[in-house]
Amino acid sequence: FRTYFDFCQERRNVTSFWADGGEMNYYFFYGPSMDSVVSVYTDLTGKPELPPLWALGYHQCKWSYYPESNVKEIAAKFRELQIPCDAIYLDIDYMEGFRCFTWNKTYFPDPKKMVSDLTAQGFKTVVIIDPGIKVDPEYSVFQEALENDYFCHRADGPYMRGKVWPGRCYFPDFTNPEVREWWVDLFEELIEDIGVKGVWNDMNEPAVMEVPTKTFPLDVRHDYDGNPCSHRKAHNIYGMQMSRATYEGVKKFAYPKRPFIITRAAYSGTQRFTSFWTGDNVASWEHLWLATVQVQRMCISGMSFAGTDIGGFAEQPTGELYARWIQLGVFHPFCRTHSSGDHGEQEPWSFDEDVLNITRKYIELRYTLLPYLYTSFWRYTSKGEPILKPLVYFDQADVQTHYRTDEFVFGRQILVCPILEFNVQGRRMYVPRGKWYNYWTDEVITGGREMWVEAPLHIIPLFVKEGAMIPRYPVQQYVGEKKIEELVIDVYYKLGEEKSAVYEDGQDGYDYTKGRYSLMNFKLVGKKDEVVIQQHHEGMFDTDYNELVLRLHGVPFDIKKVLIDNEEVNLADLTSDSESTIKVNKIFYELRLIGAK
Repeated sequence: FRTYFDFCQERRNVTSFWADGGEMNYYFFYGPSMDSVVSVYTDLTGKPELPPLWALGYHQCKWSYYPESNVKEIAAKFRELQIPCDAIYLDIDYMEGFRCFTWNKTYFPDPKKMVSDLTAQGFKTVVIIDPGIKVDPEYSVFQEALENDYFCHRADGPYMRGKVWPGRCYFPDFTNPEVREWWVDLFEELIEDIGVKGVWNDMNEPAVMEVPTKTFPLDVRHDYDGNPCSHRKAHNIYGMQMSRATYEGVKKFAYPKRPFIITRAAYSGTQRFTSFWTGDNVASWEHLWLATVQVQRMCISGMSFAGTDIGGFAEQPTGELYARWIQLGVFHPFCRTHSSGDHGEQEPWSFDEDVLNITRKYIELRYTLLPYLYTSFWRYTSKGEPILKPLVYFDQADVQTHYRTDEFVFGRQILVCPILEFNVQGRRMYVPRGKWYNYWTDEVITGGREMWVEAPLHIIPLFVKEGAMIPRYPVQQYVGEKKIEELVIDVYYKLGEEKSAVYEDGQDGYDYTKGRYSLMNFKLVGKKDEVVIQQHHEGMFDTDYNELVLRLHGVPFDIKKVLIDNEEVNLADLTSDSESTIKVNKIFYELRLIGAK
């Protein structure tokens, strides 16, 4: 039921909560640390499986890319301009009269061939599917649902009827397990035959046009898994159950590959089935600020695979706003540009050359950081750890972090400080306690204080925690384009200890659940004249690369001697490119870099 929370507003130091109906079932997590609360909360509500690695790449979307020639033109432009991209979305206009599970054969005469052609260029096709089913006796999906009584009813008997994109629609009752099973099998042609790689659920609150509430009347009836109820009880879980059925359908026909789903409506636990975006936003600086706050809050609510429409869905961003949004968006777990198209184009090349180059630079940065991000996803899916951490989550003991909302830690070791105002060349930020390397300059900053950071248009302030070991892939135009022949790891010197990890597997499929994964656990111990890197390896997955390229940052001494597992190695054999780069075999227990005494 609709629920209300009052956090000390009516009475100071008193939190109250109430609902419109239902049993009073509440769970209390003591903590007292935030990470403990979030961990136990995700134990209760569930954790997702790992997404395919390509889903962590850059996605391009618009309402709408059609006909087929337009889709191929967009794809060709990405490759021509060397802007990495893994997914292209088809909005409602790919359908025949907005009927779900159909194709407009005028716009897309041979969808299977088009999807195959896009796949050959490294693009995965994602299509939209809404809950509203057009009332049309000639439409097979409508006929099946009608014959089996799968649609929602009003309290006095007739079907729930509402206007959505196709016009007059009925709505499947996704709270009915029989309806969900029927919905699963509808994906066979899309996924197994045509080759679509992902499904985007929209309008699934459910949204209804031309009514004051914009959704179902409260008297609509639902099966609710054999416990019939009204929409007053079922509203919050309708979108969740649609996403669940979609996930099971895509998984059934994509297997042995992993499914990819995105949804607009959700409820606690929906992270088991889908990723999220925050809905139809606006191209404004206020909504850019809102984007950073929303995604942080989603992450600490167990829903880390989240992002916003980069650039804003409605209205037209300036080049500056788009550049600042892409700088933020590449550090969100889900990274997609989406726009209504009504106010102009919003592809990376739609602005001037400076914005194009900035966009390419930051999308390339995301692709190089994919092993770092994928490791963060592994921690999220296995431990419930948020991928983005608000500063208060990162260092709860520091009271200065408690009201900071416009900075966050990406993964465990990269501090991101987005620029959220127009026509500025910098901003004040709070640097958490400890020492941090400026990503762009390698300058070491002592935290626990506010400071001014420079940020011309091409720069977003980024800082790396000292002691971090950040894995990097080469720039690829799409995931899997290149064979990874060596793994680059940026090593940031620290006087003391710091732990890091690199998780990898087959990038898709389920072999990782059977032990076919690679987890390299590193511990860096820095001393005045020595750096010790210890490694503990887990898993049975054999990566393509056999060598690690360690790029050293901030080491305060000249390296004179190298020991690998207590055996001295000729330094010249390891530093062919640069004295600050050490190339070693990936299999070692302990690496010691020793300076002059």
